[in-house]
Amino acid sequence: MKKAFKFRDIDCAHCAQEIEDAAAKIEGVNKVRINFLSERMTLDADDARFDEIIAEIKKVAKTIEPDAVLEA
Repeated sequence: MKKAFKFRDIDCAHCAQEIEDAAAKIEGVNKVRINFLSERMTLDADDARFDEIIAEIKKVAKTIEPDAVLEA
């Protein structure tokens, strides 16, 4: 499944890249891209685990950027 989400309050492009890199390592993620300027994340991931993957990305994002908010 491929979906786009709003990803707010990431302070810098470096943090966005760190979140993207960490999310890409999650099992079931086929492809993930975070655009810092448009505050959007595009995620292509396993349908069966999609909600679980979103929850994991939120948790990882909070460790890198505590203010980040993924609107899923």
